Amino acid sequence: MTDVPVDTAAATAAASATTVPEGLTESEAEELRSELSKVEEEISTLRQVLAAKEKHAGELKRKLGLTPLNELKQNFSKGWHDVQASNAYKKTQETLSQAGQKTSAVLSNVGSTISRKLGDLRNSDTFKSFEGRVGSLKSRVVGPGAQNGAGEPNSPMEAGEGTPQDKTPF
Repeated sequence: MTDVPVDTAAATAAASATTVPEGLTESEAEELRSELSKVEEEISTLRQVLAAKEKHAGELKRKLGLTPLNELKQNFSKGWHDVQASNAYKKTQETLSQAGQKTSAVLSNVGSTISRKLGDLRNSDTFKSFEGRVGSLKSRVVGPGAQNGAGEPNSPMEAGEGTPQDKTPF
């Protein structure tokens, strides 16, 4: 739609100056041109009425304090509500919820299995043998009762302080 008024009289005059299409008599062509002119005038009138109604609606909204931003928020909220009420959304939500529950159960099982396997590994003879060798290697390198590189004992027990729980301030 344009806001530029159309001069229907000039348009009709230009149309009547053209030749008559094949299959129409001069009177039929004139009747169609007249009808076209009336329809174009109605369109012009309707555009003017619509513009006046839009202006009036804008004034009412302004008086009510409705801003374009508020309208956008309301439209968005209504649209989101409509989406949530749709069957497709409900089915998708249900499917994703089930998938999440199944994934959670699988991950829980995997975590339990890994913990159990690590416990089994730690209790195995091979791991205990490896742990013993690392311990003896450490004592050979560091020496029994030796201090760490900072000049401090390796543990509170070596420092003669007892257990770490014995050193609580309260």
